[in-house]
Amino acid sequence: MKRRDTLKALTLSSLGIASLNPQVALAEQRDLDMATPPETPVKVPGGRLKEEAIRDAKLMKEKFFTAAELATITVLTDIIIPADEKSGSASQAGVPAFIEFIAKDMPQNQVPLRGGLQWLDRESNKRFKKNFTLCSKTQQLQIVDDIAYPEKAKPVYSQGVAFFNLMRNLTASGFYTTKMGIDDIGYKGNTPNVWEGPPEDVIRQYAKYIS
Repeated sequence: MKRRDTLKALTLSSLGIASLNPQVALAEQRDLDMATPPETPVKVPGGRLKEEAIRDAKLMKEKFFTAAELATITVLTDIIIPADEKSGSASQAGVPAFIEFIAKDMPQNQVPLRGGLQWLDRESNKRFKKNFTLCSKTQQLQIVDDIAYPEKAKPVYSQGVAFFNLMRNLTASGFYTTKMGIDDIGYKGNTPNVWEGPPEDVIRQYAKYIS
């Protein structure tokens, strides 16, 4: 099974088809204690509370990750969900920005994410004398392969394993709640269609049961 297919199965089973709407998925996780509204008017999208839209707008103006950290996140998310013949990669779907938002929206993720990024660069420098983003793809995958499979990982990589688990979950959640990810799944939602009856091969298969 391809890595992308595995992530689809994990994401759909954990999120449920109803939460494919990213606004709904995020709204269910958010603390509703709102900050002071920004000075500029906030557009409230359909299905959202004004207070939620105000808080989201405030968070969007803030920055958590440095440029170097976002570069590492971009490389790592594209290793987790690379582009293929069907759709683009995680970064092309905007997943790094999603993870930036989650870090601000759910602050409990800030220490694990930043600490994990620091671990990744320490491990990369230990092995290859350079930061993770400066390594070759082969070198990057050597590190990832040591932390991507918890059941096989050595105890010394426990921090890296925990970080990669979090990154994998956020990457899959971010990707499969975008239009690109939803199209990749083939989810149509409540779109109109035309019923043309059972396919011919199905009719032939069960023809003997039809009187």
